[in-house]
Amino acid sequence: MTERYAKNSGAVFSLKYHLVWCPKYRKPVLVPPVDARLKELIGKVAAENEMTVHALEVMPDHVHVFVETDVRRAPAQIARLLKGTTSNRLRQEFKHLRSKLPTLWSRSYFMATVGTVSEATVRRYIEAQKGK
Repeated sequence: MTERYAKNSGAVFSLKYHLVWCPKYRKPVLVPPVDARLKELIGKVAAENEMTVHALEVMPDHVHVFVETDVRRAPAQIARLLKGTTSNRLRQEFKHLRSKLPTLWSRSYFMATVGTVSEATVRRYIEAQKGK
């Protein structure tokens, strides 16, 4: 998905999301070597599910991912795939994560669409269609 727009047999699209989530109770547990392993796992899950990670940053108490996908993936599904798989694997590999937290991730997350066109531009474009 290196071009501005991707396409499949029925759609042309550009779906990019900024996703942020935190460990339970926002505990600062994403420190070395957990942070490096988390980055590896996110990359692996994204590749297995035909998603492209454009940017990724792991802070001690939260994660930022800039991910692109196609129309088959709902935003909630993206969050579920990334959070669920990484939680299971990290808790298996790092025993201290099981003793410090009842679950690794909080239930909540932040997700926003990222595009090349502003909301105001889209509004003007749609409003201008009536006169054509």
